[in-house]
Amino acid sequence: MIGLLLAAGGGRRMGNRPKALLEYGGRPMVEHALGVLRAGGCARVRVVLGAAAQEVIATADLGDAEVVLNPDWETGMGSSLRVGLTGLSADAALIGLVDTPGVTAEAVARVISSGADLAAASYAGHRGHPVLISARYFAEARDGAVGDAGARSLLRAHAGELRLVECGDVASPDDVDTPEQLARLRARS
Repeated sequence: MIGLLLAAGGGRRMGNRPKALLEYGGRPMVEHALGVLRAGGCARVRVVLGAAAQEVIATADLGDAEVVLNPDWETGMGSSLRVGLTGLSADAALIGLVDTPGVTAEAVARVISSGADLAAASYAGHRGHPVLISARYFAEARDGAVGDAGARSLLRAHAGELRLVECGDVASPDDVDTPEQLARLRARS
């Protein structure tokens, strides 16, 4: 299983601080997210960077992760998903977001072990991250990834095939978009 970590955002609502470099648990959020994907069962990880990519590469310990650059990161998460899936050689990809530090290795492992071709973590019945997409959906996911929608159109089009995997007991779906959200998340951890 390959992990696909979308970490290209510029953090406009964070005062233009790239989310990949925000501190969480004493290290950059990109390091935390990489560790979660690896600990959850992703043998390989591809990281999509955009905003301040060279600073992220120079500052964060990305280990053996494959780094791909999204030159269109400002257009939204959809462009990062397209870049991340392009040329990806894998049976499936588990997609994680750098700004959801409450997602745990346990949640990643549950979604991976679902055995589904299309699966997503669920929190009290509401779809969240991470999301697993088998290779047969890669082209459709790329084609539908526009703006900040990511894989939303793919998941809607195949709602009957999508397996929701409850993870609310082991993870939090909260994303970090503002300094206040980051402060609350840090206070809880």
